Amino acid sequence: MNDKSVLRELAKRYLEATCDPIYEERRALWSKKNNLKKTRPMVIASFGIWNVWCREVFGEHALKCQDPFFRRHEQTLRMQLFQHEVGDDQVLEPWITQRATLTSRGWDDIWGVHTGHVDSGVIGGAWKYDPPLKTWDDMNKLRVPHHGVDEADTRHNIERLHEVVGDILPINLDRSPDCLGFLSDISTTLCKLRGLEQLMIDMYDSPEELHQLLAFMCDGVLTNQTEAEAAGDVNLFSAHSQEPFYCETLEPLKPNDGPRKLKELWGFAAAQEFTVISPEMHEEFMLRYQLPILSRFALTSYGCCENLTRKIDMLRAIPNLRLIAVAPTADVTKCAEQIRDDYVLSWRPNPTDMVCCGWDEQRIRRIIREGLAATKDCHLAIHLKDIETVQGDPTRLRRWVELVRSEIGE
Repeated sequence: MNDKSVLRELAKRYLEATCDPIYEERRALWSKKNNLKKTRPMVIASFGIWNVWCREVFGEHALKCQDPFFRRHEQTLRMQLFQHEVGDDQVLEPWITQRATLTSRGWDDIWGVHTGHVDSGVIGGAWKYDPPLKTWDDMNKLRVPHHGVDEADTRHNIERLHEVVGDILPINLDRSPDCLGFLSDISTTLCKLRGLEQLMIDMYDSPEELHQLLAFMCDGVLTNQTEAEAAGDVNLFSAHSQEPFYCETLEPLKPNDGPRKLKELWGFAAAQEFTVISPEMHEEFMLRYQLPILSRFALTSYGCCENLTRKIDMLRAIPNLRLIAVAPTADVTKCAEQIRDDYVLSWRPNPTDMVCCGWDEQRIRRIIREGLAATKDCHLAIHLKDIETVQGDPTRLRRWVELVRSEIGE
């Protein structure tokens, strides 16, 4: 089969999947959940090509298209079709999205320097930062991440995709700026720029210089977002959360529907690198610089893999906070006692216990049952994520969803 035939077949299958009435039901449930109305716990199993097992199943060797441009869309469609089979509460949308080509240098270079790392050489193994800011004088190399779109290349990509599947699926163009999600939370890039160990030393030895760097980064993110808004490039797909962001008070997703303002959307921030930092230093050296960014959005979600057990009170300073992540290392009971029904509690059970190291249905049921008891008074979402292996058995994800639903009582 040629590239066009491969994509058209996948697009037809994907469109058929998105027409399942279950997705309308899930949109309604998420809309209520995120508006802090009582619903059943929502259940998600998420994954991406950054996970080792996902590369084993959906990696380059599994793709049939030859053109790199079409291969990326093939990969996305195959993964979304698998998500449909998992049967969780993710929502598949009846369109295909093409990202605009931005004039920035990309994820590791948007601040004018390259943020590299030293690889262990083991697939899925550890790595260490190779930060470009070796001394504080290196701050002079930093550049503000301005927003811009390569219109010619963007138009070319849209035309190519439309020619192949445009009569099957609407082509949604996303012109969102770089500095959203993990590229706007400051913490992620800060450690790439300075190094994790050095950052911890800086808090004690060079607090003034660190504050200067943080202020520069905060201003840079705000500049990037402001330029995108002024250009009309913020759209409904500029929203960020690690879970479906349907909400009764916000406009539902629609393709090619813009421009919008950030104050109409979900925002997201995390500080995974600060998980062992005290609440006081977390507030001083991170949250206060995230607040001007987060305050621009209608609603925000906070947290990814960091343990926020001792930081819930600190997060209440975020005026539009709606969702808090409770990571595998967090104390679910203590988090639930603090979060109560004030926010959505996104509980992330340890994937090692769930699907990564053996398959023990009794263990899964016990852990889920305990978590449900601890969070019974909360607006709960159960989110299985960071799944690096399924030990060669991707069907575990669907079975995990079934087990969790049975414990919930569905």
